[in-house]
Amino acid sequence: MSQELVYERGLEDAKQFARIMYIAHAATFFFSLGMLSVLVLIVNYIRRPETAGTMVYSHHTWMIRSFWWYVVWMAVAIFLAITIIGIPLAWLVGVVAWVWMAYRIIRGFLDLNNNRPMPV
Repeated sequence: MSQELVYERGLEDAKQFARIMYIAHAATFFFSLGMLSVLVLIVNYIRRPETAGTMVYSHHTWMIRSFWWYVVWMAVAIFLAITIIGIPLAWLVGVVAWVWMAYRIIRGFLDLNNNRPMPV
């Protein structure tokens, strides 16, 4: 078996695993508002070094950054909710963060299927 075929097979395996990660992020995000995404995040951190030098690496980075920015925005929403005046604003920030995260998951999944790296 040639080295090129081994590389292509490894890349396809990495892409398939990244697809599973996107689906896992989506499932945990939609059913637990992201609280269980911590488990998927850990797997992203573990598997990302194995994909160094490929476009799949950018997808793991995209998922990791998406998670942390979502956490930041939800923390802002929780902080605003603590103040009585900020409750409507907290709701708005939470909804915008949720829609933004859904966009990031969908865009990443589609770009992965189209063999495009994510902007890093």
